[in-house]
Amino acid sequence: MDKLPKCGANYVPLTPITFLKRAAMVYSNRPSIIYRGVRFTWRQTYERCCRFASALRSLNVVRNDVVSVLAPNVPAIYEMHFAVPMAGAVLNTINTRLDAQNIATILKHSEAKVFFIDYQYVPLARDALRVLMANSQNSGRPEKLMPLVVVIDDVDQPTGTRLGALEYEQLVSQGNPGYVPAEITNEWDPISLNYTSGTTSEPKGVVYSHRGAYLSTLSLILGWEMKSEPVYLWSLPMFHCNGWTFTWGVAARGGTNVCIRSTTAVEMYDSIVSHNVTHMCCAPIVFNVLLEAKPHERRQITTPVEILTGGAPPPAALLQKIENLGFHVVHAYGLTEATGPALVCEWQKRWNKLPAEDQARLKARQGISILTLADADVKDPETMESVPRRENNGGNRAERKQHNEGILEG
Repeated sequence: MDKLPKCGANYVPLTPITFLKRAAMVYSNRPSIIYRGVRFTWRQTYERCCRFASALRSLNVVRNDVVSVLAPNVPAIYEMHFAVPMAGAVLNTINTRLDAQNIATILKHSEAKVFFIDYQYVPLARDALRVLMANSQNSGRPEKLMPLVVVIDDVDQPTGTRLGALEYEQLVSQGNPGYVPAEITNEWDPISLNYTSGTTSEPKGVVYSHRGAYLSTLSLILGWEMKSEPVYLWSLPMFHCNGWTFTWGVAARGGTNVCIRSTTAVEMYDSIVSHNVTHMCCAPIVFNVLLEAKPHERRQITTPVEILTGGAPPPAALLQKIENLGFHVVHAYGLTEATGPALVCEWQKRWNKLPAEDQARLKARQGISILTLADADVKDPETMESVPRRENNGGNRAERKQHNEGILEG
């Protein structure tokens, strides 16, 4: 048995890129992206990603170069989750809520080769580039630190905004539709570089591997029981842990990405009803946006919408209110270093018999590992001793230790 070698017939490096290839083949004519008046199919999305990947190569982007992007949830940032690794590069999605100083810090630390900027954030990016230029001049190597700048104009209603000569859609149109994606020979190669929010100090870099991203994606779509052809509303920023890996997960299920620029009540309700949304992710604060909407901003939700929530502990009363609107909530806990959600509320059928208030209290808790989390422990922060486990989901407010296929590379 020890003479059975690993070869091309029995081993292929794991990478989320394969999800896009499969979607383009199996769901070729199904809508992949909906954004205002723009629609793409999976065949078109694959072709656009090939074009964009080849355009990146023409800009001298090579293996393991970092490509940064500052954008809301628009088609371009979704496509970049595939196209950038298809060029052999590493995607860095930047939190649009950061200030210019922190963005400059990320651009410097990541050594971004190219910086894509949505037209809405050109003023913020311009300030960040000024800070970066000042820092680079002080370092004596400005040519090393300054990235090539490309603006992402609105694909539905172009504004003409520019910050330099290059624009995203122009690059896509000039790319080669027959481009052969860079071969992933090592599943440990980096696919993305994310940064913590910088709330307590400077943002810290977190590297995800192709393998970790692939397995975390599979774990979440299985755990959430996401069936084929879902309609997913992008109410969670894609800069949060690559959209908790659902950027790749929606492709894996042949779903439709409904992209929105902002999480206003009007835009979310209209999108949910108009496109028959089945799934969405968000922080509990988005529940308040939906609940506090004025009557003229609301639309009647006629079919249940699955919500995966995390980022803050949702009060049981809030969960009960949001479910009364037509949403079904799953609560998760995660962090940037764990590729997003790592611990969930693993619902058990016997709990369906409980009163609604008791169900809401259970859903407000989490603590059960996702499928690819090999080990999770809760320790006392003073003694680092394991604390007693509570019945059902959840754990004490203490130090959590995790070992996971999706844990950061570095």
